[in-house]
Amino acid sequence: MSTFILICAATVLMLWVACEAVLRRLRRQERLARRLLTIRRPDDASITGSSHQAVGLLGLIGAIGSGMARSGLLSQKTMAGLTTTLGASGLRGPRALEVFVGAKLLLLLVLPLLAMAALQRFELSSLVRNVSIAGAALVGLLGPDWWVRRRYKQYLNAIQIGLPDALDLMVICAEAGLGFEPAINRVAAEIRQAHPAISEEFGKTASELRVAADSRMALINMGTRTGLDSVKRMTSMLVQTMRYGTPLGDALRVLSAEMRQEMLIRYETRAARLPVLLTIPMILFILPCIFLIVGGPAVVQVMKTMH
Repeated sequence: MSTFILICAATVLMLWVACEAVLRRLRRQERLARRLLTIRRPDDASITGSSHQAVGLLGLIGAIGSGMARSGLLSQKTMAGLTTTLGASGLRGPRALEVFVGAKLLLLLVLPLLAMAALQRFELSSLVRNVSIAGAALVGLLGPDWWVRRRYKQYLNAIQIGLPDALDLMVICAEAGLGFEPAINRVAAEIRQAHPAISEEFGKTASELRVAADSRMALINMGTRTGLDSVKRMTSMLVQTMRYGTPLGDALRVLSAEMRQEMLIRYETRAARLPVLLTIPMILFILPCIFLIVGGPAVVQVMKTMH
């Protein structure tokens, strides 16, 4: 018991020293940011602290993640993929990646300590205790990744569901005489309430089209950013339309019909799996009840006769 208390005290002391050092650095950066902001905007000296860099829990977690990212343990490809995944999961901002990495490190340290403190109240073997602590560390390390992947899959699913409707709106805009870039802007604005995911992707593409020298690269980036085959097919078709001057409305109408047919096939595939998935619950829960109802009276009668 004394060894455990010493380990916890040493860990808490190390965390406290590290937090103090990081907070001191953050306070210094905040003071410098306030001075620079005062110089740039001398008439607005009473700006509240909410507009500055947050010095608190998120600032501390972000600073820890920033140190982890700068250490070189994460490659540039991994960081770029994490940034894209976090953005699709709803975690956006200049410090989203740093906060995510810092949260993983803190959970990796805090959850085993909490598990150790909770298991001290129970009389358990050393094997069970060690496995529980290792499981808590594993949850702290892999839990945020699982949550982000789940949000990312939901985002991609929302894009697949909303893409045929977006293509139909683009057909209407093209037949109404709008150009390619105004059509994308209008679709992004009109479909925001029904399908916010596809609206966000179209909005990003429209922003890239306004600043990109080559509009084809903006469309290719949309397919690369999502990684969906349907979006890649759409962007490839749009690039070919822009290159060869083929009618945009006809191509979009055919592609929208194909995507709706593919969606119907996916739903039919899921429905065809239901009989197979219902086999195990039927064997475990329904068949024993049937056997009990059918054979129960006979078993009771045999037991009475034998008695």
